[in-house]
Amino acid sequence: MQGLSKTGRSDVPEVLVFEILHRLPVKSLTRFRCVCKPWSSSFQTPLFITKHHNHHLRHNNLNLLLKSSYVSTRYDTHYFSQLSTDKGHNFSVKQTVHLPFFENFLYSPKVDGPCNGILCLSDFNDKVALWNPSTREFKILPQSSIQCPPSAGYTDFDRSGFGYDSQTDDYKVVRFATIYFEGYDEHYNRYVELDQNEKFELYSLRSDSWKEISHPGGTTYDPLLFNNYLNGFHYWAACGYYDNENYILSFDMVTEKFSTLPLPLPRTSGSYRLDLLDFNGLLGALLPQGEGTEKSFDLWVMNGSWTKQFTIDSVPGVGRALGFWKNGELFLESSDHELVLFDPSTRELKNLGIHDYMETMEISAYVESLVPINGRSEYEECIIRRPPGGASN
Repeated sequence: MQGLSKTGRSDVPEVLVFEILHRLPVKSLTRFRCVCKPWSSSFQTPLFITKHHNHHLRHNNLNLLLKSSYVSTRYDTHYFSQLSTDKGHNFSVKQTVHLPFFENFLYSPKVDGPCNGILCLSDFNDKVALWNPSTREFKILPQSSIQCPPSAGYTDFDRSGFGYDSQTDDYKVVRFATIYFEGYDEHYNRYVELDQNEKFELYSLRSDSWKEISHPGGTTYDPLLFNNYLNGFHYWAACGYYDNENYILSFDMVTEKFSTLPLPLPRTSGSYRLDLLDFNGLLGALLPQGEGTEKSFDLWVMNGSWTKQFTIDSVPGVGRALGFWKNGELFLESSDHELVLFDPSTRELKNLGIHDYMETMEISAYVESLVPINGRSEYEECIIRRPPGGASN
């Protein structure tokens, strides 16, 4: 990293300065760009970006982003909050983040990722953006390339995935578009849905463009189930359109091909709820057991085949699972729509004092990164960050 040690202290070896800097948080590195031009340029090199991210990944330096809503109204109800933890493991809202690009819609943006510290946000109305909350860079993606016939009524972009192509050093977004065809029903004196068609498209950050891709065909996918990215693949819980068979659908970001995986257990009823997640670098499936306000959870892990990892027995007052934290603790949403943290080893259930409305809460745990997304600053996109009860920053 040429010039990195030119700080007025010639006795400090360049290698040592490099080792110190790549351990620092992104906020500190952003300030240190003003120290000298060699430092500023060095922080943008692939070598430094990779070493910095891998260090924080190795030390499990996770950050938390909470998506939720206050009330069930259409406008200005959805928000993101960055959560902070102190040494006593107390969670609090560090700041709230307002994203004008996704305002004035009934449903809050769907979150895909994280992937190398980057999140993909999307809605049903052809709005997609990439966001690096650490560098505060935000990129609005171009509109869809899918050509809809004149007879089409409307199009829903209701499912998506996001990930990294390691062979081409590219970030990609795969998206499912459902085109609905309508016709006028004289009996009911109104337009009704006659048919629908699914198309799939892929965005490349490197080319900054969309292209249509082939799809598995004959299937439909449940957008309500959690989905996840892991090791170059994005996963969805899926259901066959004709046979109503449940399985897991995956998309390879390198080959740009779909494939399927079986479920950990065969479906035993009309509904099959599972949450897909990253568990220590492997694909995990969290299956809730039981009904009402007392649930158990089985964790299955895919490592060549599905293996049952453990069972979390009878957690009282729980609505649904949101994801794992650093030491195996599990974030849960209570039946009262409060964010709680459950420790399986002690069976302690800790209320974190954060409330949402009607199961809108989602947790994204990500590791900071300096990865650029060729976008604009949050300030340029009018994104506002506010500490609780304070002014914007």
